[in-house]
Formats: sequence, C-alpha cells, structure tokens
Amino acid sequence: MKKNMNGFDRIFRIVIAVVVGVLYSQGIITGILSYILITVAFVFLLTSFVSFCPLYRLIGISTCKIKN
Repeated sequence: MKKNMNGFDRIFRIVIAVVVGVLYSQGIITGILSYILITVAFVFLLTSFVSFCPLYRLIGISTCKIKN
C-alpha cells in the first residue's frame, strides 16, 4: 500500500472521528445513525493511522505530496 493521504487529511479524519465518539458517548446521536457514524469514524481512524484510503485509490487521487 502506498501512502495517499497527507497530514492535514489525516488530522481532519481523526478530529471527525473524535467528535463522533464524543457525540455518541454524550447520547446526542442514537439509533441507526449512531451505528453508521461510529462505523465511519472507525474507518476514518484506521485509514488515518495507515495513511491509506482505499476510496482515494479507486478514484485515483492522492493528497500525499511524497511519491513512494
């Protein structure tokens, strides 16, 4: 897997995941929406830690400036 995410993209995804986690823990989001958002937040965290987004690969874009 080549890296295809830059630092800003990774930080942005982590922030979104943390916000979703806080909203869920506070009971602000509930029901099916909460399960969907928690799943998306988990995927955001996972892709942030490995610096690779499969969707970016399918679309053919890369926000990473360094070529591996």
